[in-house]
Amino acid sequence: MARLSTFGFMVVSTLALLAPVGIAQAQVKIGFVNVPRLLEEAPQAKVAMQALQDEFAPRQREILAQQKELKTKEEKLQRDGAVMAENERRNAEKELRDLQRELQRKQNEFVEDLNLRRNEELNKLQRSLLSEVQAYAKAQNYDLVVGEGVLYRAEAIDITAQVLAALQSRANSGSKSGKQ
Repeated sequence: MARLSTFGFMVVSTLALLAPVGIAQAQVKIGFVNVPRLLEEAPQAKVAMQALQDEFAPRQREILAQQKELKTKEEKLQRDGAVMAENERRNAEKELRDLQRELQRKQNEFVEDLNLRRNEELNKLQRSLLSEVQAYAKAQNYDLVVGEGVLYRAEAIDITAQVLAALQSRANSGSKSGKQ
């Protein structure tokens, strides 16, 4: 009896292994998307990066102005330090150190805030691109679309250009409807 159930198990297992062979012979439509290219060339990415630049430009100008002020004060201290009274020179050196610390703090905050906002925008952009790839794949009846981690792909399955065209079309229709 145990021998019959083992034989039955082997037959069922063999059939189960052979069943996907019939399915595998069906036509499967596979596409590839170059995600870094989408992130670089999508109009939505360019808009997001320009918005970040615009958002952080005033702070960057402020930091540059502070750097210039600090450099001017350093040069003045170097030039006039020898003829200054001891107390005046000490005060100038202390002011210089305080300005350096303040500038360093502002630079660190700036970099931290910029990185945080860039990551937020990148996450939104990635979600948008994923949604666009999925919509394109469904509309074009793709069974599988792969991105990163691909060791080889034929150019024939690269749908990056088509997805970019869809993204540009969406960006153009969005900008037209936003201007009206």
